[in-house]
Amino acid sequence: MSLVAALSLTALAQWRAAGLRFDHRGHAIFVREAGAAIDQDATLLCLHGFPTASFDWYPIWDALAARFGHVLAFDMFGYGFSAKPAGRDFSIFEQADIAEALLRDRGVRRVHLLAHDVGDTVAQELLARDAERRAIGDRSLEIVSCVLLNGGLFPETHRASRAQKLLLSPLGLLVSALMTEARFMPSFALVFGPQTKPSAEELSVYWALLAHDNGHRRLHRMIRYILERRANRERWVGALQNTVVPLHLIDGALDPISGAHMVERFRELIPKPDVTLLPDVGHYPQTEAPEVVLEAVLRFHDRLRSA
Repeated sequence: MSLVAALSLTALAQWRAAGLRFDHRGHAIFVREAGAAIDQDATLLCLHGFPTASFDWYPIWDALAARFGHVLAFDMFGYGFSAKPAGRDFSIFEQADIAEALLRDRGVRRVHLLAHDVGDTVAQELLARDAERRAIGDRSLEIVSCVLLNGGLFPETHRASRAQKLLLSPLGLLVSALMTEARFMPSFALVFGPQTKPSAEELSVYWALLAHDNGHRRLHRMIRYILERRANRERWVGALQNTVVPLHLIDGALDPISGAHMVERFRELIPKPDVTLLPDVGHYPQTEAPEVVLEAVLRFHDRLRSA
């Protein structure tokens, strides 16, 4: 039996049916959970990317749950099946607040991070907070390790797509208003590797998550995390450079946004960089090459256990 599963509309419906609600300041946050926190073990928290949702982790979810015992993922505020209120920004700091609140609600004291894209930026903020707690001897919540997939870790190497640039421009509101499935699909497919493009059904899954509760009308607000990255570069790049938490980067080299060029910068700036470079993969390694990503994640954690 394969350790991974394919994205499909049927699987998405099942994923949603098995979800839980977590309240964030009166807004519903969609959560998936496998297992339960145990004091001596660390939970794995999976953080998804833009503009998708926690379902990105579905292909390797069962295998991760079997390995870690307790796995959490949530659709970020404004994404997927979580609340998408009009007129709101969806700040990285607020997403980090939700992550920490969820972990504490579940009684988690030690956590491994597995993050992708905008989830990387949330992970960077969580690492910055982890360092602040360690500095004062606060061990109420401790990050044990962090695996990052393709994402804009460094603002200077982030190559925004044409769609992202338009959403960030004064035309952003109009672009969101005019977004349709027919416009979304070909643009979104561009970030995948040439040989690992999503199928028509997989693209329908991504659109269903984005369009749920009119989320495609919020794209111009969701995308503002890119501006936050620029404004908080020192804090978030510094979090990677100065952390004592073991880091591993898994990167699809053919990603036009944060591929091999971002890996070069990672190796320049991060002490003792630990990298798995996937030469034939684009921006979504966990769905383009789930077996390889799972193997890399487990290999990294095997090394940690034996250290």
